[in-house]
Amino acid sequence: SALPSPAPPGLPDRFRMFRSCEWEVLERSLNILQASDFYWGPLSVGEAHAKLQQEPVGTYLVRDSSQGNCLFSLSVRMPTGPVSLRISFQEGYFRLKNWFSDCVVRLLELVVAGTRNNPLHFDEMGGTPLV
Repeated sequence: SALPSPAPPGLPDRFRMFRSCEWEVLERSLNILQASDFYWGPLSVGEAHAKLQQEPVGTYLVRDSSQGNCLFSLSVRMPTGPVSLRISFQEGYFRLKNWFSDCVVRLLELVVAGTRNNPLHFDEMGGTPLV
């Protein structure tokens, strides 16, 4: 397979090197995210949690992850307060627990639809189910 290439112009420097097929997935997904009203870009976890603190339970936003090994984080207002979950990107797919998609927005649609009947449990949430 081809060597990873550097970030294309216009993408944040924090993105690591990817193979060209991964760049296509990432660039398409980032364009869709930037057109959404729930993507906040480089927002810290503290800022995200402060924004969600007064919002209704279930309100969420996507932001750039502060972790070097993840691109995005999902911050959600839970009954106990806001929590943040890392969205990983591996082999051309964005992943959150057992859900995966080649688009972050589609991944969130799958999670929202799927958790209506089968709540997810994350250790980060202290056993509170994500619905």
